[in-house]
Amino acid sequence: MKLLITAVSKMILGMAAICLILFLPAGTIHYENGLLFCALLFIPMIIVGIILFVKDKELLAKRLNNKEKENTQKAVILISSFEFLGCFVCAGLDYRFGWTHIPGVIVIIASVMFFAAYLMYAEVMRENAYLSRVVEVQKNQKVVSTGLYGVVRHPMYAATLLLFSMMPIVLGSWAALAFMAGLPFILAKRIQNEEQVLKAGLDGYEEYTKKVKYRMIPFIW
Repeated sequence: MKLLITAVSKMILGMAAICLILFLPAGTIHYENGLLFCALLFIPMIIVGIILFVKDKELLAKRLNNKEKENTQKAVILISSFEFLGCFVCAGLDYRFGWTHIPGVIVIIASVMFFAAYLMYAEVMRENAYLSRVVEVQKNQKVVSTGLYGVVRHPMYAATLLLFSMMPIVLGSWAALAFMAGLPFILAKRIQNEEQVLKAGLDGYEEYTKKVKYRMIPFIW
């Protein structure tokens, strides 16, 4: 019951916060791209949450835990939070004042890619029972090297990069896209710090990094 209350309360607060910083700058609830984005974000989030609560409460608890211990990770999260805040506020203002316009067909393509990133994210959670929002080595943790983890070492961050990069486009704002320009570098910094922790505390991870060459983007990095 405690887990259920925590999950529902965090979900409601998160949804309310996103709607506030998105529709308040837009000056209206009739911001079509904003409504589309909320549907693409919230509906899969609720479905995944229900599935985890029914089938894997331990993983759900890990995903709800965001208390970072690493100072580097705390800084990364703070910087990325300002990025997302700027992206949402800028998109809302862009809609209100008509600074930029993204054609509908591009918005549709971005929406499909956004949803594909969500599916990829769900697959990562299915493959890795040790998946956590904080950088740590868990008790009895083992290296996962199958599925998407056989392609890149950090498929969760690959999905995150695709998901968040599509956000401004789904929201219909080229201007807001500028706030996501630093996202790859922020994720790279988080990955570098995470790998230091894993190499130091997780048996077999050093060998895994030699087997799977790319960290986040195949053939690039």
